[in-house]
Amino acid sequence: MSETHARRRHDLRTGLRERELDAMLVTDLLNVRYLTGFTGSNAALVVHAADEPGAETRTVFCTDGRYLTQAAAEVPDLEQVIERASALALAERIAAAAGAHRRTGFESHHVTVDGRDELADAAGAAELVRAPGLVERLRLIKDEAEVEALRMACAAADRALADLIEHGGLRPGRTELEVARELDGRMLDHGAAGPSFDTIVAAGANSAVPHHRPTDAVLAPGDFVKIDFGALVDGYHSDMTRTLVLGRPAEWQQEIYQLVLAAQTAGRDAVAVDADVREVDTAARAVIEEAGYGDRFLHGLGHGVGLEIHEAPALSQRGDGRIAAGMAVTVEPGVYLPERGGVRIEDTLVVRPGTPELLTLTTKELIAV
Repeated sequence: MSETHARRRHDLRTGLRERELDAMLVTDLLNVRYLTGFTGSNAALVVHAADEPGAETRTVFCTDGRYLTQAAAEVPDLEQVIERASALALAERIAAAAGAHRRTGFESHHVTVDGRDELADAAGAAELVRAPGLVERLRLIKDEAEVEALRMACAAADRALADLIEHGGLRPGRTELEVARELDGRMLDHGAAGPSFDTIVAAGANSAVPHHRPTDAVLAPGDFVKIDFGALVDGYHSDMTRTLVLGRPAEWQQEIYQLVLAAQTAGRDAVAVDADVREVDTAARAVIEEAGYGDRFLHGLGHGVGLEIHEAPALSQRGDGRIAAGMAVTVEPGVYLPERGGVRIEDTLVVRPGTPELLTLTTKELIAV
């Protein structure tokens, strides 16, 4: 993976030169991981704009003594500094080489006000320049190694849900918490390092709460059961929602479910290279609005997913920008009827020229268990 990380740092340097920055101090741990492969809990990185892959003489990685062995294995291609206060240690390196680091960007969206003052003091004569989102812009487009990690994470979640259903884990008498804990365990059985986020299991009237937290509420015959969950594999998150019914669905349940499925299909069909993120949201939202349930669709259509469970782009009316090939996004419309129940159907997709690649493969037909 060293070549992959070197290429990512090279891509960042293009952005630095466009911003007329001599270097970038990276302090967000996920961004450090993206650029180096390091998975520990303390690190910082200085990327110099004038370096090139294979000749990164001024690009420096820093972590503390707990990670000597890990850093040597995960970041073999960069000079390493071992200091507990990693960001400050690199800021001091910037000060010592102020002629080469006259204008150094820093992650102002990640650094506190007090932290910025400490970095500025340590950097001496070098000018610290706000440079938010430079690495995140690179992370928008997933390379094939990232897509494969997402693919594996989605597969672990698909298999876990299939096992849960096959072995009777969804049945009247169980609690939401019991179902959530079993599903988490089954994702581990299928290779996940853990769940992507706190698994949502919402039964009956609770399914009308978009982000309900599982409780001791007991599943009952006739309930909708909304399950929003994902698996974490190699640092990448999957995200999927399926809504099932315990027993034979009522007419109103079939109606709402088919409406959300139609909206989800419209949203997925709208995910295309160069599509405006707001228009993708509109494509799904219009289906629900035309059926008279527009006020019951309470959130945006979807979001990016990767090293974080919620990343850019935002597929919503408040979003900005256009879809590009290589983005990984969710499409998750919902209709929520207070005191009755709700439906959400969510997939994770990778944008490709032509048809997006669907990563979450569990059926979207209404499952009655």
